[in-house]
Amino acid sequence: MKLILILAAFAVFGLLAYIRLASSDPADWHVDPIAAPDPGAGGVLMKPGPDARTWPAEPRALLAAFDRIALAAPRTMRLAGSPGTGHVTYIARSKWLGFPDYVSVRAVPAEGGAQLAVYSRLRFGQGDMGVNAARLDRWLGELDQALAGQ
Repeated sequence: MKLILILAAFAVFGLLAYIRLASSDPADWHVDPIAAPDPGAGGVLMKPGPDARTWPAEPRALLAAFDRIALAAPRTMRLAGSPGTGHVTYIARSKWLGFPDYVSVRAVPAEGGAQLAVYSRLRFGQGDMGVNAARLDRWLGELDQALAGQ
């Protein structure tokens, strides 16, 4: 019985280590949000279009502001791209277990300014209990405040 508990503990710790340490290949995760498929219950897809939100900024300025907000968020880092290239992917990790979520963003010109395309999705599991949507709402709210202050 003791051996089974020890083996179970090693399995749990091994899984948690894998979640924390698994590599994130940009070739797999740095995808164009405009061409991305629906992420289902494990994410959010926001595409530009006639009914999408437009910010009064140039695309690179909008993406640079978004980038500052994303990088200021806890446990968030840039995986690939940059505001200068017009396409960025971030890894945002959960606080306790370090589950990675990937957020790919592009800014595109639109009448009156620019719009964002965002593809936010989880790596492990089937559903995220609204974490990706809540994060995106928070970041967009901060983006609104940042651009209103300019």
